[in-house]
Amino acid sequence: MSRNLPVNAGRIAEDIEALAGLTEPGHPWTRRAFSPLFLEGRAYIEAQMKAAGLETRIDAAGNLIGRRTGRKPWLGTIMLGSHSDTVPDGGRFDGIAGVISALEVARALGDQAIELDHDLEIVDFLAEEVSIFGVSCIGSRGMTGQLPEAWLSRVSGDLDLAGGIAQVGGEPDVLMQQKRPDIAGFLELHIEQGPVLEAEGEDIGIVTAISGITRIEITVEGCADHAGTTPMDRRADALVAASQLVLDIRNAAAELARTPGHFAATVGEFRIEPNAANVVPSKAVLLIDGRAEIRADMDAFCRWLDGHVEKLATAYGVTIGTPNRVSDNQPTPGDAGLLSTLETACERVGTKYRRMASGAGHDTAWIAKVAPAAMIFVPCRDGRSHCADEWVDNDDIALGAAVLFQAVREMDKNSKQEAADGTHTG
Repeated sequence: MSRNLPVNAGRIAEDIEALAGLTEPGHPWTRRAFSPLFLEGRAYIEAQMKAAGLETRIDAAGNLIGRRTGRKPWLGTIMLGSHSDTVPDGGRFDGIAGVISALEVARALGDQAIELDHDLEIVDFLAEEVSIFGVSCIGSRGMTGQLPEAWLSRVSGDLDLAGGIAQVGGEPDVLMQQKRPDIAGFLELHIEQGPVLEAEGEDIGIVTAISGITRIEITVEGCADHAGTTPMDRRADALVAASQLVLDIRNAAAELARTPGHFAATVGEFRIEPNAANVVPSKAVLLIDGRAEIRADMDAFCRWLDGHVEKLATAYGVTIGTPNRVSDNQPTPGDAGLLSTLETACERVGTKYRRMASGAGHDTAWIAKVAPAAMIFVPCRDGRSHCADEWVDNDDIALGAAVLFQAVREMDKNSKQEAADGTHTG
């Protein structure tokens, strides 16, 4: 890389390579939360934090935190981080790039003897990915008082989540009282997990919003009949009607995707009954995963869906139940001030950037509910993620880390200016 960056690309590459080596045999790159390999990865990260002069601890929610004390800690904490756990067979960079980039910012500040007024914390959040307990973003929800207490009783084998948090060093007994009112601002670097930056030749994505996720279950009921003797024009085939619905959902989502703002809808789960070769299907159940940057788009999609299933039921002689919203999360916009700070940081580094939405969920969405928060993306090859082929060039990660470095300095400076003119309360 020709740029003279304030971070050390070699250290970033060395750390990511070391963590990549901690994987289940035959399953690259697998290091799931609560596993022995996850704890090995945590031990490596903690050692690197200590080597960088950070004070380390595990908070009540099981998050690993490295802290660098500022000159005026009453101003609050600037927080950087992501997650080191992975999905099965696909986590060489996802999350890890963000944790190591945040750590490199702390190291670079130390190398250059730069003191911040704010405290700085580097966080490896616990279980951002869907865990063995069937839930995700455990650490970021727990840090901010948003973890449902009932989750602590969720069980995997002989272990409940409370026990799992304790095993990684957390304190489930006091977790529900944990709050973090001191976060002055939070930034997360993450791989894009999509093809846009690479395709458009951009270096950095500044994330305007994390899309809300709505999951909708639909049940189609027809009539089971003999597949060989029932005339084609006298069938109430639930699968045929459901298949048409899947195509219609795809087309409706494609139309919404042409408007400003990210939108996607996918039928990712599908089951039929009785699932026998010689029986006309009597029932089909499908689950839609919808993602919307703009809430009005999701509302419009749901209104369309409610009306469309009624028409489809009549056309195919089946019964289709009212679409059931199994879960429904609002979009999370990035903090406007931090988005501007990230743009300034990109310009100081001299890198190309664009604003864009995230279609995936991230820990940032939970931190953003209690503090100013924003994200940046770095490009990944062919947009691949959550698979063994996931790849990000180290130069791109280092460039993202340089943007984080500059953004931290801008955040620290901006707060000092606010304190000087009396607009910052600390």
